Amino acid sequence: MEIDKPTTIICTVVAVDHANSIYYRVCSVCEKTLPENPTISCKYCNFNNRFNPSTSGSKRLFRVLISIATDTKVFVVIMFDRAAKVLFGCSADEFFDFAKTHPYAAMAAGRALEGEMLTVTLSKPKNGNAQHMRVVSVVPLRSGFQPAIDTLRELYRT
Repeated sequence: MEIDKPTTIICTVVAVDHANSIYYRVCSVCEKTLPENPTISCKYCNFNNRFNPSTSGSKRLFRVLISIATDTKVFVVIMFDRAAKVLFGCSADEFFDFAKTHPYAAMAAGRALEGEMLTVTLSKPKNGNAQHMRVVSVVPLRSGFQPAIDTLRELYRT
């Protein structure tokens, strides 16, 4: 699907790609992407500063590939942190901590979201090399919609 300006569509979640990581690490100060190795800190923020010698920490943000279906086509989109929080109902750090004790949480979250009808606004990727349309906003259409983390807490009784 090619679009020139942000477009709002009604769609259904077909699948969530849980095989690849659904989050990534960033610097908690400047939000530049960091390697998954937690011992590596931000090279932009972690310099010797006389006034503030502390190092910057990190946090995780969502980056989720989702297959969606419209009335005419099925395609893959990418959903970043702000939009993904609507469907997951928590921050990526919270989900990561939950998944540490429940190893199949990402797969179960994907299954919980399958079939959900959504109104999504898609835009062109900001990066010229990106392969997928970007979800900039999402609104679940089902009145009884429950974020994935709530479903998982019920499932795992936590």
